Amino acid sequence: MCGIVGYVALGTTPDNKKFDHTAYDVVLEGLRRQEYRGYDSAGVAVIGDNGIEFRKKAGKLVNLAEAVEASPLSESSIGIGHTRWATHGGPTDANAHPHVVDGGKLAVVHNGIIENFAELRSELLDEGVQFLSETDTEVAANLIASIYNKLENKDLTEAIRLASNRLEGAFTILAIHEDHPDRVVATRRNSPLVIGLGENENFLGSDVSGFIDYTKEAVEMGQDQIVTITGEGYEIIDFDGNSAEGKPFHIEWDATAAEKGGYDSFMEKEIHEQPAAVRDTLMGRLDENGNLTLDDMKIDDAILRSIDKIIVVACGTAAYAGQVARYAIEHWCRIPTEVELAHEFRYRDPIVNEKTLVVSLSQSGETMDTLMAVRHAQEQGAKVVSICNTNGSTLPRESDAVLYTHAGPEIAVASTKAFLSQITAAYLLGLYLAQLRGNMFKDEIKTILAELQEMPEKIQKLIDNEQQVKDLGTSMKDADSVLFLGRHVGFPVALEGALKLKEIAYIHAEGFAAGELKHGPIALIEEGQPVFIVVPSPNGRDSLHSKVVSNIQEVRARGAVTIVIAEEGDEAVKAYSDHLITIPASPSLLQPLLSTVPLQVFACALAAAKGYDVDQPRNLAKSVTVE
Repeated sequence: MCGIVGYVALGTTPDNKKFDHTAYDVVLEGLRRQEYRGYDSAGVAVIGDNGIEFRKKAGKLVNLAEAVEASPLSESSIGIGHTRWATHGGPTDANAHPHVVDGGKLAVVHNGIIENFAELRSELLDEGVQFLSETDTEVAANLIASIYNKLENKDLTEAIRLASNRLEGAFTILAIHEDHPDRVVATRRNSPLVIGLGENENFLGSDVSGFIDYTKEAVEMGQDQIVTITGEGYEIIDFDGNSAEGKPFHIEWDATAAEKGGYDSFMEKEIHEQPAAVRDTLMGRLDENGNLTLDDMKIDDAILRSIDKIIVVACGTAAYAGQVARYAIEHWCRIPTEVELAHEFRYRDPIVNEKTLVVSLSQSGETMDTLMAVRHAQEQGAKVVSICNTNGSTLPRESDAVLYTHAGPEIAVASTKAFLSQITAAYLLGLYLAQLRGNMFKDEIKTILAELQEMPEKIQKLIDNEQQVKDLGTSMKDADSVLFLGRHVGFPVALEGALKLKEIAYIHAEGFAAGELKHGPIALIEEGQPVFIVVPSPNGRDSLHSKVVSNIQEVRARGAVTIVIAEEGDEAVKAYSDHLITIPASPSLLQPLLSTVPLQVFACALAAAKGYDVDQPRNLAKSVTVE
């Protein structure tokens, strides 16, 4: 997830004094407000008297600002900028955006993943194009340049329209060209872009925080649309070239809230970003033959086929993602799978050898406990695959293979979108191993992938209907304790629900396997005790569903307030639910991607109602880098 800003004002000469700010001023401020979207590198391009000028630097935005201070850009009234969360290619100066091609005539910034970049790159190489980076963005830039140079009328908007129809995947692309110093042209598919409207100046941003300092009037773009902005206005067309209309809206909040995109907290914002996080993690995983591929799999296939045990090592929320993964991997791959808390792993003399695959999960890639567990496993001969959200961090560098999630920066300490992305990535790993080892047929894997592709829309449906859960959280702000029950994949979901409440609301919360109730925990049930129950699908393992319904009856008979998370249409739970939260139907193994979301919303709302800072809970840090 990257941050993008575009700007153009009426008049582009250095002596234009209509505004106190230059294009660089606008772009830099917009990037600063969007740095949460990516901070691996940053860059800016403007059009000056002598054509396109640009600066870009790896690292945080301050590095770019220092580079421009050392070597200033010309004053200009047109510019684009980018703050990057690396996907294709590491976080280096060369891979940073903008990518300037065609002899310095065209500059491009991009958010997303071009899935068919390899095919396009091959075509462009045949045309004699030379590439300077490892990114898919440079491929898109050169494709636009190639098409532009073949057009008789040299229409930048038309070149981008034609290029958009060649690109597969998700993208927002902004471009400026020295032949057209009065306009920025942008295209979007499955990636955010919004237009900002000023007086004699107009803006583009990944979200409105990119221009909130300058205007509160904005226009929402539709899917598969292209916009051309000038200082005088904007025009939108679709990918077929037909005129299209945007949806104007007024921004109700001011710049002080822009870093959170208008949400009350980063946690709330990140809950709302989960459909995109899951979608981006799934994106670009199939090759031209329809086979599943992963980011950086440097382990020989023969070794992966010989694996006879998998150990997942992680801490906190990531460990619960690992527990969900265990059910899927064992079912799909028929490989015994264990989940270990990383800080306990190496101290119990674990049985690890060259036929063991260790899977580490870490949002930051810097969790010291997990890193030490990985090093211990490698000393015993095991191969390590890391699932991580941070490109270039320590765990991926020290692992034998890497599977990156694409959740984007997660700022709130309590993990939400990283959790769902880790589960998604673990599903992909399980399917990849099943494909490699011949445990599943290709069409079976294709079916599951198709079901996974439907999950972002289902998650969005839950978020669109979150008010019931938010109200419930607010109403329970005085609760002293909340219990969570689940079975099968619902058990780690219950554990994660309890952890969220402990992290940010500071109240007693426990997650239990529902079958354990009668073995002790049912003694905690008293009149008024809130209990969440995660109910498996009635269309899955019927005996499991009926047993959990019995658990609901057991706690309700003893005075519990039952809060039931169940599949839409599950009639069996209605009579025993004091509060019923429905989720879309899904295969049993994939249900955690849905059942987790209401628990996050509940915890966030309850903690906020108590007046706590949900983003920075007491005593906690985002990344634990000490063992």
